[in-house]
Amino acid sequence: MRRFVKHNSLSLAFLGLFLAALVLQAIAGHADAGEDADRHGEPRMSLGRYLVSSEFWTAVMENWQSEYLQFTLFILLTVWLVQRGSPESKEIDRAGRESDEQQKVGPHAETDSPLWAKVGGIRRTLYENSLLLVMGTIWLGTWFAQSVTGVTEYNGERVDHDQQPVSWAAYLVRPDFWEKTLQNWQSEFLAVGSMAIFAVYLRQRGSPESKPVGSPHHKTGVEG
Repeated sequence: MRRFVKHNSLSLAFLGLFLAALVLQAIAGHADAGEDADRHGEPRMSLGRYLVSSEFWTAVMENWQSEYLQFTLFILLTVWLVQRGSPESKEIDRAGRESDEQQKVGPHAETDSPLWAKVGGIRRTLYENSLLLVMGTIWLGTWFAQSVTGVTEYNGERVDHDQQPVSWAAYLVRPDFWEKTLQNWQSEFLAVGSMAIFAVYLRQRGSPESKPVGSPHHKTGVEG
């Protein structure tokens, strides 16, 4: 068990942080919903009811979909685009999909390479794009979930103000949906872009997200 924890400490640490933040968000959100109910003279909902409400899940999905969009675009754009001097970028002359030899696939695969890297056809095509496919699928799924929970919350507010509910399709072109979506997207794009350029000039000793402390600014790629 100790060996398992050590070998997976990064993912386990972030899983713990994620669960703690989700629990605290639920507690804070429930308290805020209770205060809102008091202001409107309505009965407070229980924590259990809040946890299955569209109000809670809209807030959760708004953030999840923007995070997965960030990584989906970063995975895709870093195939072709580079940033001179950044460890977040490939070397300048390696832009593109690279050769089979560079990617160690087919006849260039190593003995312990994944099986689907050694074969050809659809299996290799799927495997060599599997990270993008999975992250992109999660992004689309969470974005759809945001729209479903969002239209439920939106229509609840419209009913409270004696207005007619709107369809899911109509909600997709409403300012409410896009304001909630874009406020998350812009922050993710800013974070990734600033990380790529800051890492050219700034260092964090021991972090794989940073070049070696003594590496020149112009050196590009993880190896520096």
